[in-house]
Amino acid sequence: MDNRTFADRSDLERSKPTGHRGLVLGMLCFVYVLNFLDRQLVSILAKPIQDGLHITDSELGRITGFYFALFYCFIAIPVGWFADRTNRVKVLSIACGLWSAATAACGMAANYGQLVAARMAVGVGEAGGVPPSYAIISDTFPREQRGTAMGIFNLGPPIGSALGVAFGASLAAAYDWRAPFLIVGAIGVVTAVLVYIIVPEPARGRFDPLPAAAAEPAHSFGQAIRAFFGNRILTIAALASGAANFITYGLSNFATLFLMREKGMTLEEVAIWYALAVGLGMGAGIFVSGRLIDRFGVTNKAAYASIPAWSLVLALPFFLGFAAADSWQVALPLLFVPLFLNSFFLPATVTFVQSEVDPGARVISGALLLLVMNLIGLGLGPTFVGMASDFFRPQYGEHALRMAFYALAPMYLIAALLFAWLARMIKRSSPASSGSRQASD
Repeated sequence: MDNRTFADRSDLERSKPTGHRGLVLGMLCFVYVLNFLDRQLVSILAKPIQDGLHITDSELGRITGFYFALFYCFIAIPVGWFADRTNRVKVLSIACGLWSAATAACGMAANYGQLVAARMAVGVGEAGGVPPSYAIISDTFPREQRGTAMGIFNLGPPIGSALGVAFGASLAAAYDWRAPFLIVGAIGVVTAVLVYIIVPEPARGRFDPLPAAAAEPAHSFGQAIRAFFGNRILTIAALASGAANFITYGLSNFATLFLMREKGMTLEEVAIWYALAVGLGMGAGIFVSGRLIDRFGVTNKAAYASIPAWSLVLALPFFLGFAAADSWQVALPLLFVPLFLNSFFLPATVTFVQSEVDPGARVISGALLLLVMNLIGLGLGPTFVGMASDFFRPQYGEHALRMAFYALAPMYLIAALLFAWLARMIKRSSPASSGSRQASD
């Protein structure tokens, strides 16, 4: 029996070579890149898909938002609970293979109904992607390095979006919109096998106090859900992230269509310039956010909420300028700032939640966070923008999407106020909860 103290074991883990950590993080990040690339392909190729299958903006909003999120969000909960009790790497590998096969099926859809069914299957698979990765990272990196590690992992969305734009738009321009789905799906199936071979399953709670207590999951399925939503701070964190994600998905799922339809960009220009804006803007924002969290979160836990609050306030005027610009050459530089700032909330909230819950409940806690975050953001954001665009079309014609983005703008202030409220709650709870894992109100 190992009688060493937690501090001794934790120091021993920290002293181990870090090369394998980098390999694990790189592999998980690549899976997340594919996850987001698959998810965004329909939005990126919205114009040719609309032309080929004859679908409206509202139908596009539902297929990229509500229909996908319905399966993605709710199936993530039982998958997360199951992964907390089994091998998280195996769950991730199976999920990657499933969503990749479903992505290939999207490229074979002959009508809107078949595309909806394939997108729902993508959502089912992707439900097992991100939450297990959060937990694997939390048990691979010590607490003082998790913000940066989560920031690097969360480069998956900007890299996936940028590659999706460049890769998807180029292939669609050269062949048709179906080719990117088939090729990316095949790459994902191969990656699923590599995850199973390369990524080791880390011990739960290896860098946390009371590791023995974390050796087995502490909660039943129902208890884990009640523990998360019974904690007011975690619930507000999820709601604030949902409001921020409402903006992120409402904007990103229609940005390509907006730039092509109202700003005059071609697929070839989208493949170069919009891809660069997404990759550099979102990527830099997520990485900088992770570094800021590691810098300020150690001494001031409220920074996990105050940093996202300020970033959203600063992004709003640039978002309005993007929507109002008359040409894509003006709109794209203005869009770069919201792309940079909109993503600050993601590493902050994920790191905060993963640090606040028991090691044996990290996957399901991540899944519950994503449930709220994506049901509000992914499920309602694109649906709202698509419906708003169709609503404004009779009066504003080709500028209907611009008006829909104006209608989206107030959500910046709502999300910022929720994060400011969260920061205040964290400050109030800190003295009473010092030394305890899970703050409660």
